[in-house]
Amino acid sequence: MAKNALGKGLGALLNENPAAQEEVAVSTGSGLHTTTIKKTKIPAAIEMKEDGSMWIDPVLLKPNPKQPRIEFNQKQLDELCDSIKVNGILQPIIIEDAGDGEFYIIAGERRTRAAKMAGLAKVPVQLRKFDEQQKLEMALIENIQRADLNPIEEATAYYNLIQMGDLNQEEVAKRVGKARATVANAIRLLKLPEDIQHALVSGQITSGHARALLMVKNDADMRVMFGKILGSGLSVREAEALADTYNGGGRAASKKEEKKAVKKDADVLAFEQELRNIFGTRDVSLKGDINKGSIIIGFDNKKDFDRIYEVLMSKK
Repeated sequence: MAKNALGKGLGALLNENPAAQEEVAVSTGSGLHTTTIKKTKIPAAIEMKEDGSMWIDPVLLKPNPKQPRIEFNQKQLDELCDSIKVNGILQPIIIEDAGDGEFYIIAGERRTRAAKMAGLAKVPVQLRKFDEQQKLEMALIENIQRADLNPIEEATAYYNLIQMGDLNQEEVAKRVGKARATVANAIRLLKLPEDIQHALVSGQITSGHARALLMVKNDADMRVMFGKILGSGLSVREAEALADTYNGGGRAASKKEEKKAVKKDADVLAFEQELRNIFGTRDVSLKGDINKGSIIIGFDNKKDFDRIYEVLMSKK
């Protein structure tokens, strides 16, 4: 059902664009089917063949300025490159005139990158004209259809659509063929600290872990739980249970402890927090000051002890 909705969403963006039909010719470029061609001004860099298909040197194509995708999987690009060498590009790249002799890739950046890798001198294109919001929607829908975005890229794209189009989450969900809850949960990921977002993008934690971390009300507890997820390999269910424990009173930083901590030197507090992150334990404290004192590292069970031991030994 979502797939159909996405298809309709992309089609709607292409069809509901009368300005493009008035200004330029449109073709599939695949030879499988054609569209009516209007004799209007076409940039000199674009070659139009007798069947109405349009072709251009991929070197002249540059990324959509609203492209939500930042990272591209090299292995997948290599596989696409190999396929293009054998079969060519069956689906044209949708482009827009950038006005400087080059063209923006509105949809088809992976195909463009792979075509350049394959050494193609010409690629099939459709020339269109879009406003800024449509550029983002086109790139977002294409990437979602192919599940190409990482969670943070997808969340950022949803957020940008809301801001750019003055839309609410329900309206964005309809445009991209997703449930409102999916959009809402995605956008919440942007509330995570930058290092946790990076861990999500790199695959160190899953979206389920990220949502469990967002459940934690206290920032110090969140940092401790993040360390446990990385250090102990907590499952999503274990992380959710730990979040409930922290929120229910078994907190990593009690009010009494927080009150005492305020009196400590800022450097000491920062040092203690760094140790909590490294060891993934809530019970780390420096008694005394940075000139003289002792460091106490607590643990709740043997699993915690083993993890702390491994961290200490790895620092040798």
